[in-house]
Amino acid sequence: MGARYFHLELQHARGLQDQLREALVAAILDGVFPSDAPLPSCRDLGRQIGMSRNTVALVYDSLVEKGFLQSRPRSGYYLHPDYRAEGALACETRPAQAPAAPDCGDTGDHAPSWGRRLRLASQVRQGVLRPSNWRDYVYPFAYGQADTQRFPIAAWRRASRDILGAAHRSAWLNDAVDQDDPELIAQLRTRVLPRRGIHAAPGEILVTLGSQNALYLLATLLLGPDVRVGIENPGFRDAWNVFEIQDAEVSLHAVDDQGIVLDDDLARCDYIYVTPSHQVPTGVTMSAARRDALWRQAMRHDQVLIEDDYEADLDLTRHPPPALKASDRHGRVIYLSSFSKSLAPGLRLGYMVADEELIGELRALRRLICRHVPLNNQRLLARFLAHGDYDAHLRRYRGEHARKHERLCAAIDRHLPDCRYNEANGAGALWLDAPAATSTQKLAWAAARRSVLIEPGFPNFFDAEPPDRHFRLGFTAIGAERIEPGIALLAETLARI
Repeated sequence: MGARYFHLELQHARGLQDQLREALVAAILDGVFPSDAPLPSCRDLGRQIGMSRNTVALVYDSLVEKGFLQSRPRSGYYLHPDYRAEGALACETRPAQAPAAPDCGDTGDHAPSWGRRLRLASQVRQGVLRPSNWRDYVYPFAYGQADTQRFPIAAWRRASRDILGAAHRSAWLNDAVDQDDPELIAQLRTRVLPRRGIHAAPGEILVTLGSQNALYLLATLLLGPDVRVGIENPGFRDAWNVFEIQDAEVSLHAVDDQGIVLDDDLARCDYIYVTPSHQVPTGVTMSAARRDALWRQAMRHDQVLIEDDYEADLDLTRHPPPALKASDRHGRVIYLSSFSKSLAPGLRLGYMVADEELIGELRALRRLICRHVPLNNQRLLARFLAHGDYDAHLRRYRGEHARKHERLCAAIDRHLPDCRYNEANGAGALWLDAPAATSTQKLAWAAARRSVLIEPGFPNFFDAEPPDRHFRLGFTAIGAERIEPGIALLAETLARI
């Protein structure tokens, strides 16, 4: 009976009880088990799937507690009546053939034409070229991804247990409408933002689902067909995409070794989006002279600066320059950052600092979209910060970050001497210029066939005919021991194309 009704292929990396519990719940909900007969005995099921009788008994008992099963002495485990009906429906009353759709005439007997109905075509906008299976590459020089082995699991687990206690449950179980967790706001004000020289009042901070979410909120609220926004070229592709969705006039501006180039065309912009700490994608840090000149221009022409400080905590210089926002005395800078690069991109936790009036409008707009960022994640991060675990993690992470950066530079110098790069002061990637006449698209394709993942640079340019000599090597996701072998293999590939 057990072999007929239930099958489970075990995954050795996961707990046995969890796997069995999930599989049994799925089978119950799918109507696999009969409503009038017991489930396989603990001994029979354990023998069938390779588990001990006691493990199966513990799982069965947990499903009794959850209301999926009933235990009958000397008889066994049966489906709870609530699930007998559902199972019977799933197994006995499912139609053998779907009923024919009603004849609605020539205009209604087909699926809607979504292409005709769409008012916004998001999928046609180019993104960063990275395969979805990038983790399967032996040498993944992928930018913006995390080395999951470095995530502080033990400390994160402690913070998770902490928020499940009575002292914190009410803080995240209730709907906050449009508000953020006050404990996280306090930690951002006192522990995170001061590192970048920023001092903000609680009403000047908004928690976001990463910097991308912040950009979309800003663009929706501030940009339109009659608004001109300047961006760096090369630059952050999805910033361009977000601005263009709002039909803003996007103005492109070159980048040199001091940051975005200032000229009369930039002076005519209403907003300027910049990445001054580590320019995307080149990694250049904006010089003090260029910062001063940008400030003077913004004041003179009544411009607003959107500062994306996406790698705020990863600078490796002894005295990193403060954020542009640190010098803001007039609310002229909108500051964006997140924990995606320093902790993990999958957390989707970021924050925005701006004038309180603007934050109020952004908060109201966010309420219409998603109300607020999940409060359990906010409180968890707040406890992680309050315990000092983030500071401890950063010390370790920066040390490993510096070692990887040094290894990558040494490997490039040894194996790719004809490729020029900027060391980038700790940015999570190096931006390289390949030898003349090299197509980095061809290089990336050939390298991928040898399990070396690199990112060609052309998607970061917004010109009609972007250059194809540049490529990016991220080093946050790859193990330090794989950096030099990967670069050596990349050099062999470059020599062959």
